[in-house]
Amino acid sequence: MIQDFHFQLPNVSKVVLMASMLFTLSCQEAIVAPEAETPVPSQRQLIWQEMEFYGFVHFSINTFTDMEWGLGDESPDRFNPTELDTRQWVREMADAGMRGVIITAKHHDGFCLWPSRYTEHSVKNSPWKNGEGDVIRELADACEEYGLKLGVYYSPWDRHHADYGKPEYITYMRLQLEELLTNYGDIFEVWFDGANGGTGYYGGANEERRVDKKSYYDWENTFALVRKLQPDAVIFGDAGPDVRWVGNEEGHAYPTTWSNLLRDSVYAGMPEYGDKYAKGQENGTHWVPAEADVSIRPGWYYHAYEDHKVKSLSQLMDIYYKSIGRNSSLLLNFPVDKRGLIHENDVMALRKMASKIKEDFAVDLIAGKSATASTDRGAGYQAGNVLDGQGGNYWAAPADSRQGSIEVDFDGELTFNRLWIQEYIPLGQRVKKFTVEVKQDGQWTEIAAETTIGFKRLLRLEDTKGTSLRLNILDAKSSPLISSLRMFHAPKMMEAPVISRDVQGMVSINSPEEGLVIFYTSDGTTPGQNSQRYMAPFQPEYPALIKAITFDEVQGRSSDAGSQYFDMPKGDWKVLEAGTEGNKAIDENINTHYSSQDDRLTLDLGQALQLMGFTYTPMQQRYLSGVIKEYRFYTSRDSINWELVAEGEFGNIENSPILQRITLDRKVNARYIRLESKRTTDGKNASFAEVGVITE
Repeated sequence: MIQDFHFQLPNVSKVVLMASMLFTLSCQEAIVAPEAETPVPSQRQLIWQEMEFYGFVHFSINTFTDMEWGLGDESPDRFNPTELDTRQWVREMADAGMRGVIITAKHHDGFCLWPSRYTEHSVKNSPWKNGEGDVIRELADACEEYGLKLGVYYSPWDRHHADYGKPEYITYMRLQLEELLTNYGDIFEVWFDGANGGTGYYGGANEERRVDKKSYYDWENTFALVRKLQPDAVIFGDAGPDVRWVGNEEGHAYPTTWSNLLRDSVYAGMPEYGDKYAKGQENGTHWVPAEADVSIRPGWYYHAYEDHKVKSLSQLMDIYYKSIGRNSSLLLNFPVDKRGLIHENDVMALRKMASKIKEDFAVDLIAGKSATASTDRGAGYQAGNVLDGQGGNYWAAPADSRQGSIEVDFDGELTFNRLWIQEYIPLGQRVKKFTVEVKQDGQWTEIAAETTIGFKRLLRLEDTKGTSLRLNILDAKSSPLISSLRMFHAPKMMEAPVISRDVQGMVSINSPEEGLVIFYTSDGTTPGQNSQRYMAPFQPEYPALIKAITFDEVQGRSSDAGSQYFDMPKGDWKVLEAGTEGNKAIDENINTHYSSQDDRLTLDLGQALQLMGFTYTPMQQRYLSGVIKEYRFYTSRDSINWELVAEGEFGNIENSPILQRITLDRKVNARYIRLESKRTTDGKNASFAEVGVITE
């Protein structure tokens, strides 16, 4: 499990102790306790804030129709997972240190994962368990078994219901919320999506319906119902009221992130929300902290064609530091597959992430050290509180101060690269600007300059040596209160390097972590410390199978090997019949693509080659279009006379849109090639991310 660091809320014994201390100091100047800097969090928000990291599950009828947004006309017969196991979901999340899970109980298509009394569009009319199943029940039981909290996502928009857009639908929505919030135990978060209104099935009307986003749902009374049924649950929405959307689906908060929000100016689905309100506001009127939501894959629902697109360890760790490390929680989504399981690739990625988080924060280097402050309020509010591991204690500057510094002596030299800072948020968010300095050879050197802190700020730094650390609060809304200061030395991330080349054939190898060396081979053998050390882009003898590892010379650790096969360079190739846009099919960048109006791509290879085959990489964008399913491959020596040398099908390319290698049954001498689509997976014009040749 990931180490558990959290606030301890004040209890009676602490209050008695404080009173005793104040009495014994009665002969001295009175110590004035800090006053709240409004807005401040509620008790339910404080409890939610400590959860920090929890899972999202997108699983519904869309899983079986291969869509992100269902239309509402899907038959419940489509829902039929073969190995549904909510215990697998929850077990993996619990082992990764997550503290809860939120499930899409009802998405925009209106299909319900529980046997709702108020609609036939639910699991009760599916073949799964002969209509006797209840996904929410099974998940609630799994959460209880593994100690995770349960949350529910409920889409206010319903593209299936005949009454959507009418007052009758609001009654239906509240009846369903009552089912969800009374039948499955304690709920920690109720998640309302901001998307609402548009085209839909709507009971067979098949039309577009728009609603007044500000008034239609009568949010005041809907929220009141949630409060009545689940008083400890936080409510999520663009405007909260308890937790707000971070404003993007990339999983990151901002270098300046306030928990304060001008809540009365925000409504669900407002177009300008991301630009104006997502970061919070220093002068915000309500406490509405940010939640960063992101999927472990490009899509929210499962698509087999994204099995190779699960986020890498470096991507996931970047998300972690830019969400939890920037005063936000992290809601990481898992698109459960058609079996009803979190896919093996997703599980592997999560386990690597959890292991790295644990590794990064394994040892607090300054726990138990001594700390002094430039100024404080006196007994009970001194600098040592930030190192005691008790979040209920904190350092407080004098009431009239907006600045102050805390200095930690290391008792010798230490090397570190991570800093963990927390404010005492029960009394509000205050810090507006701070710097960090380290003492080296008796001199102070600034190593970071930032703005907000909030519940938690995590700084990733270069490896830094020093004998003391100083946190300088340069500006704050009121007297700064710091509850925790921790310091760590995170080992280098050992991840296989990324191997790429340009059109001229120059190969580059890049490590996701700085400070590591790279060793490589170009003959397909496994690289080690005695292999060639990568220093700069190089051109191997083609064809070439490049393999590379990253190596930490300090720790003596190496990564798994990454590999990439390259055939003939494309620098002298020319695209015929397609104009300059066609160059995107040979630019060595799979993230660009060419869409052909005549469903073919013709290339001049610049010289005659002995061809053994060809390669085709379909477009790699989130929403695929024009992926070639059936092909014809032609060659020519003079671009006039063409020979059909291969035709067939790219097997399972719908589910696995990765590089396709087709070998010929004989060698063909040719200077010109043409790849032609007989049929695409969606009937649209053929698209090409990359086309290459095989020469041996």
